[in-house]
Amino acid sequence: MHYTLRQLEIFLAAAHFENITQAAKSLSMSQSAASDALRNLESQFNIQLFDRIGKSLQLNELGRMLRPRVEALIERARDLELDFQQHTDIGSLKVGATLSIGNYLAVSIMADFMQQHPGAKVSLEVANTTTIAGKVLNFELDVGLVEGEINHNELEVIPWRDDELKIFCAPDHPLAQKKLLDDEDLVRAHWILRERGSGTRQAFEWAMHGILPDLKVSIELQHTEAIKRAVEAKLGIGCLSRVTLVDAFKRGSLAPLEAPHRNFQRRFYFILHKEKYRSAGIDNWLELCPQLT
Repeated sequence: MHYTLRQLEIFLAAAHFENITQAAKSLSMSQSAASDALRNLESQFNIQLFDRIGKSLQLNELGRMLRPRVEALIERARDLELDFQQHTDIGSLKVGATLSIGNYLAVSIMADFMQQHPGAKVSLEVANTTTIAGKVLNFELDVGLVEGEINHNELEVIPWRDDELKIFCAPDHPLAQKKLLDDEDLVRAHWILRERGSGTRQAFEWAMHGILPDLKVSIELQHTEAIKRAVEAKLGIGCLSRVTLVDAFKRGSLAPLEAPHRNFQRRFYFILHKEKYRSAGIDNWLELCPQLT
């Protein structure tokens, strides 16, 4: 074999940071040692994996083509190392989730997963759909749980569960007494919505086709709890996933509104890189999620 796993780790770190100094630091090695290892890897096969622009490294076409295969190989090697050490066959799992899923579903799933697999190490990153998809594509996350539809030829998108958006307002908002809204109500209202790039905003805009340009979006916020607080303060009406509103509706701090002529149904999805090695941890996670929700 004419390459080492360490050389491959350096290649992946350089691809991630696009800087050999940062790559070396992440691997706890000197910059010169990392540079030599990467240079030796390329010279051994008479190839070039990066375009070098000053101190910046950018993957060229060959590097981009090989990166998923290297990622899969390193992941397999790490799983094998864990088996040798007899810790667990699950290992570590890096999960990304959108805000609605991360704050209201994923934490309880993590708790059950770790209870079933005591030796597992699970990390959870919460961000919007666009960010989670980008990190899955960049192999920074093993699996993503998202609420927006994604079309990318490098991603595997697996339907998970149904969801529904709900319009809501403060209990003493004028629309609370009407409950059933028509398009005129929707256009007159002041809206407090999630930011663009979120799956919730994407689903809302699909539901509002035909009148979207006429809607008054007063405030855009990145967090569901901030939106609920703003709506409670009667700054406008909102639209979020039903799972984020169950407790507020029970307490009576927020009131549901209906627009039955608009379709607010949607789905949650798992996303994985098609070239990602499907470890035992990933397979167990994908099996567990539908059982718990």
